Amino acid sequence: MAALLLLFTCLVLGALVARLARPPAGLAEGLNWWVINIALPALVLELIPKLRFDPHLWFPIVAMWLTFGGAWLLFGLLGPRLGWPRGRIGALILVCGLGNTSFMGYPLMQALYGQPGLTLAVVADQLGAFPVLASAGIVVACLYAGRAPEPAMIVRRIVTFPAFVALLLGIAAGVLGGWPVVVDGVFAPLGATLTPLALFSVGLQFRFHPGERQLAAAGFGLGWKLVLAPLACWGLGIAAGVGGLVLTVGVLQAAMAPMVSATILADEYGLDPPLANTILGAGIVLSLLSVPLGSALLG
Repeated sequence: MAALLLLFTCLVLGALVARLARPPAGLAEGLNWWVINIALPALVLELIPKLRFDPHLWFPIVAMWLTFGGAWLLFGLLGPRLGWPRGRIGALILVCGLGNTSFMGYPLMQALYGQPGLTLAVVADQLGAFPVLASAGIVVACLYAGRAPEPAMIVRRIVTFPAFVALLLGIAAGVLGGWPVVVDGVFAPLGATLTPLALFSVGLQFRFHPGERQLAAAGFGLGWKLVLAPLACWGLGIAAGVGGLVLTVGVLQAAMAPMVSATILADEYGLDPPLANTILGAGIVLSLLSVPLGSALLG
């Protein structure tokens, strides 16, 4: 309970500071830079060498692809029938197909399941959600914005992302027996800064200004992201014989709020930014209730 209270407190503090305290310009961007380039790689370097092989580790990864692929199929078929413009369809695929598996997923999984849950959350994020964003996410953004995807740019994004480089180093360290104790002791405190700073940054950037024409689309999008996608992943896991914490974390990572980076990508490509930001804000608030509820239901 104390861990969940910490998450909620950091999120609310960020929202209050943004509205009442006149924070310096660029504060959210600076915090995001630290989280992405320092805290997240440090956490990956700490946890991945300690990961023990499980034959079902494919599940949290495939769950991220299923969530995105299902969103693409659902909104690609539903959007034209409802008369939605291509920009709206593209925005829904991006923000409702990609979950906030790091900024919110890591803290929530750690709060609910401790270090083992956090380690599996890293697997789902770094081997699942991030490659989806950097590959299929960019393809969708280009297609629905009327641009041609650039394979070289996609590959460059993946191989130069700090946490992905840390993932490769962490795997190599694990094969060689892990980090020396003195080195491991550096990664842990750096990685520990991720939770408070990430949630504080999300609070700073929180926006929720729904328009009447956005409500139906936002309802469809959040219905998929917070309910139908995790149900589909749970069904896949049960059918494949996956159980225990691997099943639980995979399903709950699929149920996370929309990804902040996916919303930024929708903004960059002009894919209905007001709708994307509305879904992001509403999804963050709702997921603080739906994810713990899903955890209770999964046992």
